[in-house]
Amino acid sequence: MIPMIYIYNDYAGTHTTALAAAYHLKQLPQSERKLTSEEILNVKYFNKLTRQDFGKLLYHGDDEDGNSVFTIGCKRDKLAVPAMKELTLLLQGKYHFNEKIIFSHTSPAVPLPMSLGGFFSRGLKIDFIGVPLLVIGAKQCCDNIYRLVENTIQIGRTSFNENVIILENEMYK
Repeated sequence: MIPMIYIYNDYAGTHTTALAAAYHLKQLPQSERKLTSEEILNVKYFNKLTRQDFGKLLYHGDDEDGNSVFTIGCKRDKLAVPAMKELTLLLQGKYHFNEKIIFSHTSPAVPLPMSLGGFFSRGLKIDFIGVPLLVIGAKQCCDNIYRLVENTIQIGRTSFNENVIILENEMYK
């Protein structure tokens, strides 16, 4: 089996991406059931990143198949992931490494309470308003995130002809 690298990406890299990485690594229940507040708040990196973390690839661990799982917050830069794809293709061609890389965009699954919660908590540092909104939003979208991750893994396992795949995941809006 060709080794793969999964990179979940969105605006901040600290909410839906953290949940996606946790689902992928089986650190959350493997079902579409609603998560508890405690499960959400205990996810590594959930609501813990700052502006200085934008653009950094954060390693979350290796999945059961030995594939690496990362997250990244790209802010509003729509060119970040395509640029990473082009750089990856260049490096694969020059250095002949064979890892398949799957970029999976989690922003389409973000509900309004999560956007507002992120703004209050991370942007304005008003956690007493932001964190409860983030938890409400996470509970609203956790089933979509779970399905998004399952779909991402399935595409990674079945796409044999592409070395770099970008999933926009628009169906999870």
